[in-house]
Formats: sequence, structure tokens, C-alpha cells
Amino acid sequence: QVQLVESGGGLVQPGGSLRLSCAASGFMFSSYPMYWYRQAPGKEREFVATISSDGRITNYATPVKGRFTISRDNAKNTVYLQMNSLEPEDTAVYYCKANYITTHWGQGTQVTVSS
Repeated sequence: QVQLVESGGGLVQPGGSLRLSCAASGFMFSSYPMYWYRQAPGKEREFVATISSDGRITNYATPVKGRFTISRDNAKNTVYLQMNSLEPEDTAVYYCKANYITTHWGQGTQVTVSS
């Protein structure tokens, strides 16, 4: 079965950085694009970034452009989200997503940006 396991969240001060990881299993990871989403308290889950199966094409939501970088290591079945210049508005639970037959989500990792 498909499993997505996020890690790397935590508490960070404004302006700081974090790198999230999502380890995938149960499908041919290198053949599928991957996605990061986030959900802040009281808000709907929103798209953050996506990366093509070969890692050559990326796309970002406007609020994170220039601050976040999505990447992947197909040898390790892992997708990453490097987050720099973090702002309090980035506080959310971050999820990775895969579309393989149906939509699969990880359990999420909490990112809190606060002084």
C-alpha cells in the first residue's frame, strides 16, 4: 500500500529555515509528480509546490515563490521542501501528496513560525 511519511517540522523563529522530507513507498515513486500542501488552523488545505517525476519542472504557490524550494531524490524515494525566510503566516501542518490511482496524503508535519 502507498505510504507517505513527512518529517522535519518544528518551531522556528521568523526568518529561519526548515527542510521537510516526505518518504514514499508502495508505488513507482520516480514515475509520478509529487506535491506539498499545507493547512493552517481554521483554513482550508492549500497547494504549496509541485515537482515533476524527473525533478526538472517545479511550480509554486505565489506566497512561497522565491522562499521555498521543492526537490526530490528518486533513488531515495523522497521529496523535500526547503523553506527559507519563514514567516508567521507559514505556520501550518504540511502534507505531501501523491496521485497514484487515487489521492494519497501523508500524516502531516507541524511547522510553527513564532518568536
